Amino acid sequence: MSNISNPYEYVLYIDEAGDDGLKRVRPIDSVGATEWLVISGVLVRHNNESKVVDWVRGIREDINAKQGPALHFRNLSPTKKSRACQMIAEKEVVCFAVCSNKKNMRGWRNERAEVMGGKQWFYNFCVRFLMERVTDLCLKDSLKRYKEPRYQKVVFSQRGGHEYGQTKAYWEHLKAQAASETTFLRRREIRHQVLRFNLVDYVPHTSVADLQLADVVASAFYQAVDVLEVRNDPAPAKLLLPKMARLNGSAADEGVILQPTPPFKAKLSSVQKNVFEHYGYDFSSVWASAPRP
Repeated sequence: MSNISNPYEYVLYIDEAGDDGLKRVRPIDSVGATEWLVISGVLVRHNNESKVVDWVRGIREDINAKQGPALHFRNLSPTKKSRACQMIAEKEVVCFAVCSNKKNMRGWRNERAEVMGGKQWFYNFCVRFLMERVTDLCLKDSLKRYKEPRYQKVVFSQRGGHEYGQTKAYWEHLKAQAASETTFLRRREIRHQVLRFNLVDYVPHTSVADLQLADVVASAFYQAVDVLEVRNDPAPAKLLLPKMARLNGSAADEGVILQPTPPFKAKLSSVQKNVFEHYGYDFSSVWASAPRP
């Protein structure tokens, strides 16, 4: 890689809604982990990093949400939630949301993944779906713009119970597999050319404005798909459409990733399907693939 003035070209901010528990899962169990785990990513260019504080400040001032140290989607009224998403859709960002419905994973153990990802293998596996798509986008963009790979920095919103060192180690394992062309499950793979171990960090949600944007995206999609923990409302998530990543014109399985696949395996209600259909998913056949043509 050539000597460039900035050590990274892109920054990805990651947050989540729901949990990664699998031993007992609602609604199969009356008491258990959340039905959904949603992991969001908000990608910005390095030259926009310094602008994000002003973006978040502008959103909070616009919706009069200035109480407390940070913007928290769950604390907003329905109108303010929609307005926050509308304003994010006007910014220079690219957004992703991995939405994993866990009913089919209840009680599941993956010993192979546990060896690589430790106790939080399922969380790491879901983050993998995000990273495969983000690193692919960054690699393609940097090759087009600069004729060479440019690095991306990754910042996690720090949550209790997660060992982010395990996630980094898991990525290193996947990077090594990709570099040696031995990736297991090869439909997609993390593009190792744009990742560096020392460009991964995890900080409190309130300390970085960009993470507050990721909180809005994660919580908006969680609210769009969940019918147990929150009041279901897909409207804010739908407003993010202009900034959700696309492949061949479709956000399905690119910016909005539904697991499990094919879509019928999730056994969703019509209410839960709503936001995915908005983003191009087809539930009309048990043989339907993720994106529509």
